[in-house]
Amino acid sequence: MGKKGLGYYIVVRALMIIPTILILYTIVFILLRILPGNPILAVVGTRNIPPEQLKHLEHLAGLDKPLIVQYFDYLWNVLHGNFGVTLASPMGVPVINYIATRFPATLELAIWGFSFSVIIGLVTGMIAALRKGGKIDTGMRLYSIIAYTLFIPWFGMILQYVFGVVLGVLPTGGRIDPRINLHTITGLYVLDSILTGNIPALISSIKHLILPSLTLGIVLSGAYTRLVRNNMVDVLSMDFIRSYKARGIPGYKITWYALKNAFIPVITLMGLQFAILLGGAILTETTFSWPGMGTFIVDRIEYRDYNSIQGAIIFFAFFVAVISLIVDVIYALLDPRIKY
Repeated sequence: MGKKGLGYYIVVRALMIIPTILILYTIVFILLRILPGNPILAVVGTRNIPPEQLKHLEHLAGLDKPLIVQYFDYLWNVLHGNFGVTLASPMGVPVINYIATRFPATLELAIWGFSFSVIIGLVTGMIAALRKGGKIDTGMRLYSIIAYTLFIPWFGMILQYVFGVVLGVLPTGGRIDPRINLHTITGLYVLDSILTGNIPALISSIKHLILPSLTLGIVLSGAYTRLVRNNMVDVLSMDFIRSYKARGIPGYKITWYALKNAFIPVITLMGLQFAILLGGAILTETTFSWPGMGTFIVDRIEYRDYNSIQGAIIFFAFFVAVISLIVDVIYALLDPRIKY
């Protein structure tokens, strides 16, 4: 692990989260201010309001301060766990309240989409490697290319039409049937349904999750298919695999050993893909009317709600940075050859 060890590396990587978030916050702050539009006017509409009333509302929102003051005021509040209040209707609601209610929905969708992508990618990649050079291998590689280039809204609408409109077996939007009452504990509907023993809510929440998570999973599985296939082909050609075959070890055990060795590079991709899932959920949430962080950000952008947009993005950035750190640590623990 090197002279300084994993502990030192974790501390350094954790400290690197600070400048990463600062840079992202600075970019978002500048972009929001240079884009046309005023959050106060966006809320009150296009009707004329007295200039003194407009100035009063801007003063209440802190928009009459110099930009440099606004920048550091918000940053200081974030350091104290305060992401500000909404500038758009409903005004004055703490942004952290929206994050607390919307983020579990995005997280649940990301977990299911991530699970689908990993399972599909591992299965298709392993099949392609075991049938190297054949038609099945060609088909799996073609699948990986097509899946990776799919446009999420288009593919999601295709699934909505087939399974929701034509077959009528799955809902096309929302998180749960509005007629079902669910006592939320974690905000993750499937988990809350299990914890409260609410079977109808469990069935409904799973049915609502299938289409959006399958859309994400299939689109992102293409990268896993190609990576797993290429790594397994390399591993299957190594000397220790030939030794296993010469000793008469069953084929399923050899495949398992090869998959374990090929899986280490996939760990890094898994972390990156999970981070992409959180960010890319905006397209999926919009397509499936999923009440998560993605739809919240889109809604706030329309109103130029600076605080909500900044708070949501900073929260996302911090979460993604932590996920990346965890992935690096797991990668180091799984592969002793890594030196830090």
